[in-house]
Amino acid sequence: MTEDARFEDAGGRALNLGALDADDLDVISALAQDAVLPVTEIRWQKRARRLGLLVNRLRREDTPRGAVERVQALLVIDNVLGVSSQGIDREDRDLVLSVLSVSFEPGEAPAGAVVLTLAGDGALRAEVEALEVTLKDVTRPYVAPSGKLPDHGA
Repeated sequence: MTEDARFEDAGGRALNLGALDADDLDVISALAQDAVLPVTEIRWQKRARRLGLLVNRLRREDTPRGAVERVQALLVIDNVLGVSSQGIDREDRDLVLSVLSVSFEPGEAPAGAVVLTLAGDGALRAEVEALEVTLKDVTRPYVAPSGKLPDHGA
């Protein structure tokens, strides 16, 4: 019998997860929620058909009580046919984006679009031939400079 992965299963190790269907992507979305990144850390490699984002994700798993930690992670979308954005000024080199969710909008199977919904009505859309997304921690966790959890004004 198999079980779903839990945050506790990471045991302090770096995450390295992949998504090949919408259910898998929901897990990556939960882990990427509240990640922040400068607009300068978005790369579309057209020839490689890959969109990469170096994000500073909020580390919710295995953190000391009361600590707010972040870790740099690569969020990579493969099989990308095209990329579009809304509400993102790519010329503003100081712009910092905040990820709210990562979702999949199916098209003619297996194609569709991976959509990153951003705070402030921004969005990044990657048209894909097939869903393939990875999230991989690439640094050690660090104490979040703000020392606070994000406030969504609930």
